[in-house]
Amino acid sequence: MLDPTTASRLQFALTTIVHIIFPVMSMGLAPFLVYFTWKEVRTGEAIYEQLRRFWVRIFAVSFVVGTVTGLVLEFEFGTNFAAFAAASGDLFGGPLAVEGMMAFFLEATFLGIFVFGRERVSDRLYLLSSILVGLGTWLSAVWILVANSWMQTPRGYSVAMENGHPVITLVDPIAAYLNPRFPWMFVHMQNAAVLSVALFMAGVAAYYIRRGRADDERFWRATLKIALVAMLITAPLQVIHGDAYARHVAITQPQKFAAMEAVWETASYVPEYIVAFPTSLSDILNPRAKDIFGIGIPGGASWLVSGGNSQAQITGLNQFQGSPPVAIVFWSFRLMVGLGFWFIALALWGGFRWRAGELFEDNRFLRALIWSSLLGFFAVEVGWIVTEVGRQPWVVQGVMKTSAGVSSGLTGGEATLTLLGFVGAYSALLVVYGYVVRRIIRGGAPEVQRTRREMPGQEVAVDD
Repeated sequence: MLDPTTASRLQFALTTIVHIIFPVMSMGLAPFLVYFTWKEVRTGEAIYEQLRRFWVRIFAVSFVVGTVTGLVLEFEFGTNFAAFAAASGDLFGGPLAVEGMMAFFLEATFLGIFVFGRERVSDRLYLLSSILVGLGTWLSAVWILVANSWMQTPRGYSVAMENGHPVITLVDPIAAYLNPRFPWMFVHMQNAAVLSVALFMAGVAAYYIRRGRADDERFWRATLKIALVAMLITAPLQVIHGDAYARHVAITQPQKFAAMEAVWETASYVPEYIVAFPTSLSDILNPRAKDIFGIGIPGGASWLVSGGNSQAQITGLNQFQGSPPVAIVFWSFRLMVGLGFWFIALALWGGFRWRAGELFEDNRFLRALIWSSLLGFFAVEVGWIVTEVGRQPWVVQGVMKTSAGVSSGLTGGEATLTLLGFVGAYSALLVVYGYVVRRIIRGGAPEVQRTRREMPGQEVAVDD
């Protein structure tokens, strides 16, 4: 049996890793759906109605499953981390409550119109419903990331002892909820969501373009072009923003940055390994920057932490009380960074082939898109691992340790049993979700009546 702290951490990690797939899909799809709806209303072209109807199905499925798995996460604060919930509920509970009242209900209310109301409301109201659904989706991210970013860089609070237990009280809402980490996390997360969905759309489109399905060839070609435009914008932005974000982490959470770079002893001119290989079996579980063989930039990590000085000093992990699991953070960070550069290369490759007029004929490029279709989601997963595991042993950085936040009455047997149950349940959930999305994709482009509504109750034919 695992101890309660380890089992609870693994259970929360599992449920988070599975849950994040669904909000990433819905948040990433939201801007595309607003664009498709706007173009459909503005131009009346059938292709945009097809795109909107096809992708809104996947959005709706992701929203439903994401809602269920998100509720489970909130319940886990009470079942597995009751001490943390009791101590920080005054501050941490507020953003979660607002997320439900503001974002979730906004999204859920107008999703009904967006999914089922195309022929029942005017064009303007329908377009407004798409915007409000997208806004609700992104507002959910705002409040969830407000809560999580406070755990990374806590501000605006006081700690007092009540009945022998610490209680974290909100004293400055602006400082707490607009803490230094929030804008970095929000931009990085939302851009990653759009990039992940663009990669997914491009991969699916590339698959069917290679198969040469003549009946919906125009649909898939349009999908690939729109996805590629999004990739050309978001892939470079993710790397540029990530560079600045890492510098912010180095300032506010130096122990996390030291784990990201596997710096155990304080050193200068530390290299930045984009691709790293262990030189011995022990390096896999205990990586150290000075022993790693890889392709990197000499002094790059020092340059990154200082913003331009390759001789800058990085504080080693041995200077901190307690350090995160370095191997998990180090290798996850390498995977995230490596994938980020691959996405840029993939986007530029597609841009050059498009300009040369050979976007749909380059089989190597299409195969690369197919194999990369889910890598955006994987990059988000390892990015969250860096964010959350890198904060350990703290649940609230510098304020409360994870071990102190676990429910006091929880036994190792109970925590292990529920962990095993969640492994089975969430594995089945992923299989069902994958099956439903695959069926939607295999159905191809929806058949539409090629008409444009000029006014409620009046339709005018549109030529092909």
